Amino acid sequence: MKKLIIFAFIGLLAQLIDGALGMAYGVTSTSLLLAFGIAPAVASASVHLAEVVTTAASGASHIKFGNVDKQTVYRLIIPGSIGAFLGATFLSHLPGDLAKPYISLFLLILGAYVLIRFLFIFRPTEEKKGIALSRKQSFPLGLIAGFADATGGGGWGPIATPVLLSRKGMSPRKVVGTVDTSEFAIAVSATLGFLISLGWEEVNWFWVGALMVGGIIAAPIAAWLVQKIHAQLMGVLVGGFIILINARTLVNTWIENTTVYPYVYIGIAIIWIVAIFYTVAKIRNDNNINRAEINS
Repeated sequence: MKKLIIFAFIGLLAQLIDGALGMAYGVTSTSLLLAFGIAPAVASASVHLAEVVTTAASGASHIKFGNVDKQTVYRLIIPGSIGAFLGATFLSHLPGDLAKPYISLFLLILGAYVLIRFLFIFRPTEEKKGIALSRKQSFPLGLIAGFADATGGGGWGPIATPVLLSRKGMSPRKVVGTVDTSEFAIAVSATLGFLISLGWEEVNWFWVGALMVGGIIAAPIAAWLVQKIHAQLMGVLVGGFIILINARTLVNTWIENTTVYPYVYIGIAIIWIVAIFYTVAKIRNDNNINRAEINS
């Protein structure tokens, strides 16, 4: 019972972050499940099965709040679904113990990218009515992001969201809602790939149910928060969190000297805290500059 409550909290936290940031449900959930010693393929399958429900709730909430560009959703779901199915099939045929550290390394790299992206590259943008994404641009983006999402247990948001945000004039609110809504199709395709390759018996339905409950509770809250919370600070918080969680798996696997462990964790924590304070100071400074320009 205690573990189910923890998994429900993981689902709530992950969906709250994902719904407000447009990324990190899969990365956060899978990272925490791997930390519990769950095999990569089973962890990713459990997360994607839970996402079938949580992404539906999240998408409905974002549509209700007007955060979705439907044309971009339609252009992303087909290549994304193909990539997710192929990625799930690929991961299911890898030995769990062999794959675990490499999946954690992939997740850690994604976490570092999220942290750097929002710490140094984040730029406020003027909102446009829609997202200008052609079919030629959407196919490789959806295919790569879908494959990465299934193999790493996360990757759709960390890849799709920054790419869309990098386009001039893109509204963070629209990008987040669009990526979250399109993720429903990716979750369905990845789940089918895992179930065909692994079988239903490999899935722990109690874990999946707990993740679903937490995600459903958080989905409407996150869709509302996306309009209220500063995305740059949220990106730095989740990026550092992902790095810290996956560093634990890598350290335990590749470093035999246990006396080194605390120094690694403390070093990561210090860098993360400095990044948070830097981001808060930068946000305040930008707000002060904007106020001064308005008053002048």
